[in-house]
Amino acid sequence: MSATLAARLEGAARDPSAGLRFFDRRERITAASYAEIAASAAAIGGKLRALGVAPGERVALIYPTSREFVDVLFGILHAGAVPVPLYPPVRLGRLDEYHRRTAAMLSAAGAVLALADTRLRPLLGPTVEQSKPRLGCLTLGELPDGGLIQPPVERSGDDLGLVQFSSGTTSMPKPVALSNRAILAQVDLINGSWAPSGLPRPTGFSWLPLYHDMGLIGCIFAAMSLPSELTLMGPEVFVARPATWLRGMSQTKASVSVAPNFAYGLCLEKIRDEELEGVDLAAWRVALCGAEPVSPAVLRAFARRFAKWGFREEALTPVYGLSEATLAVSFSPLGQLFESRVYDREMLARGEAVPLDEASGAGVELASLGKALPGTRMRIVAEPGGGQKGESLPERRVGRLEVSGPSLMDGYLGRPEATAEVLQEGWLDTGDLGFLDEGELYLTGRAKDVVILRGRKYAPADIEQALDNVPGVRKGCSVAASGQVERGDRELLYVFVEKAQKAAPEENLESRVREAILEATGLLVDQVVPVEPGTLPRTSSGKIRRGETLRLHLEGELAPPRKVTPWLLAGAWVKSRLAFRRAKKATAANG
Repeated sequence: MSATLAARLEGAARDPSAGLRFFDRRERITAASYAEIAASAAAIGGKLRALGVAPGERVALIYPTSREFVDVLFGILHAGAVPVPLYPPVRLGRLDEYHRRTAAMLSAAGAVLALADTRLRPLLGPTVEQSKPRLGCLTLGELPDGGLIQPPVERSGDDLGLVQFSSGTTSMPKPVALSNRAILAQVDLINGSWAPSGLPRPTGFSWLPLYHDMGLIGCIFAAMSLPSELTLMGPEVFVARPATWLRGMSQTKASVSVAPNFAYGLCLEKIRDEELEGVDLAAWRVALCGAEPVSPAVLRAFARRFAKWGFREEALTPVYGLSEATLAVSFSPLGQLFESRVYDREMLARGEAVPLDEASGAGVELASLGKALPGTRMRIVAEPGGGQKGESLPERRVGRLEVSGPSLMDGYLGRPEATAEVLQEGWLDTGDLGFLDEGELYLTGRAKDVVILRGRKYAPADIEQALDNVPGVRKGCSVAASGQVERGDRELLYVFVEKAQKAAPEENLESRVREAILEATGLLVDQVVPVEPGTLPRTSSGKIRRGETLRLHLEGELAPPRKVTPWLLAGAWVKSRLAFRRAKKATAANG
C-alpha cells in the first residue's frame, strides 16, 4: 500500500468508478471523481510551491464542507506541505472568542499560510493579525500561477502528514502531530473491518465537519483508500433539518454513516413523519456512534422510531476513539445488536463496576464500546495517587484508560512537555475514565470533568441525561460540574441548563431540574443556573466545555452570544479589514 496520503490519492485516481459526491441543502448532488480531485490538487500544489511554501511547512485551511475544501487539502499534500484543517466561524455571535481560539491554533501549528473560503476570509482579519502567518491569509484565486503540473513532492511515511487539534473540552485545543504512517495505519484498520461484515467496499454518507477526525480521517481518507464512493453534506444542513441526513442516506443508498449520540437524539426530536415520505433505509448497514457518551436508550429509541422506514437496530454500532490516537480505538461488532449493561450507581462512584439486574432502578446503563481494533491495546490503570503508576487494574475496576497501537500521534507539535504527560513507553493516557468487562470497554467520563461529591466520583453525563426530557430544558444542553465556593469546606454540585425556546413557566424550572436529578441519581443539586440558548461554551466539534462553563460562571462572565444583526456583521467586516491592514503593515515592517 502507498506510504503517504498524496500517493494514496494517486492510487485512487486510477479507479474511475470511485469519488466524492456533495449533497446540498436542496438535496442536489454534484460529483467529483478521485482523478478530478487529484488534477485539482496538482494545480493547487504548484501554486503553493510558487508562493514559497516549502515541504514540511504547515498550511491551514478554513472552509465549509465543499469540493474546494477537498481540493485545497490534497493540494497542500501535493506540495509536500502539511494541512491543518480549522473550523470556520459559524457562531457569529461569538466572533471574538473564535478569533482568540483560531489564532492560538494557527500559532500552535506554526502555520505559514492560511487558505480560506472567499465568503469567510473577510471575517478573518483579527485571527490573522493575532497569529501573523508568514504568507498571510489568501483565497485560491489570490495564489500565483503554478506553471506546469508536476508530480507530488516526495514525502515518507514517517513525515508529518496532518496536524489536527484535540477537542479542547477541558483545555485549549492542542496540535496533534500525525505521521502519514499513523494515519494510513488507522485508515487500513477501519477498512479492514468491512469485509468480515459483508461490506468489502461500503458506500458512505457523512455530514460530520471535515476539520474533525471522524469526518476527515474516518470518512474521506478511509473512502479514498478503498477506494469507494462517499457523499458529503455540510453539518449546518443537518442541524437545520435533521431529516436531510436520512433522506440523503435513502437517495444515495449508502451503507455506512457515523454520528455522535446527540445526532440520533436530534432526529428523534425534530424529524416529522411526513418529512420521510418515500425514504428507504434498508441499505444502511452500519450506523456508527461515537465522539461523546453513548446513550443506549437514545439508540434503542432511534431504532424503534425509524424501523418503519427499513432501519435495522443491528446497524447501530457504538465506537470509541480520540484525536491523539488518530481516530478509532475500539469498535463494537458490526452487524450485531449493540451490548449494554446496568451497573450499581453508588459502587461506580466508589470505583467498582458491579452489574445489576436490568430491571433495577438503582443502576446506570452503559453501552459497550466494543473491543480494541486489531493491533491496538487497551488497559485501565490506577489514577494518579490511586495506585502504582502504570499498574493495570483488573476487570470491572474504574480507572484511567490507556491505549497503545500503530496509530498513536507522534506527539503534540512543538510541545514536548505536554507530550510527555500523556505519551510514555508507547502508551497514551486518554484522559478518559472507564473499565473493561469481558474485554469490552465501558466509559464513565472524562477525568477532568468528573463530578466529585463527598469524596465520591460521578459521571457528569449521567446527571445531565436525567434532564433530557424535563420541560423547559433544551435536550443535550446541560452541564453538571462540581466546585468549591471560596473558603468552602465541601464540593457543591452546579447544574447549568439552557432554556428551551418554548419554555414552560421559568419559576418552576429549577425545581423540575432538582427533582429530575434526585429521582434519576439520588443527588441533591446545590445550585441550578438557567441560561439563555447558546450560552454554554462549546468546542469546535460541538462538545460542551464543562470546566469552562463553571469557570465563567464563578467569574461572572457566563453570557449568551451576541445577537446576530446586520449591524453586528457590518462591524465585524470593518474590524476585520482594519486588522488585515495592520497585519500587512506589520509583515512589511518585519521584512
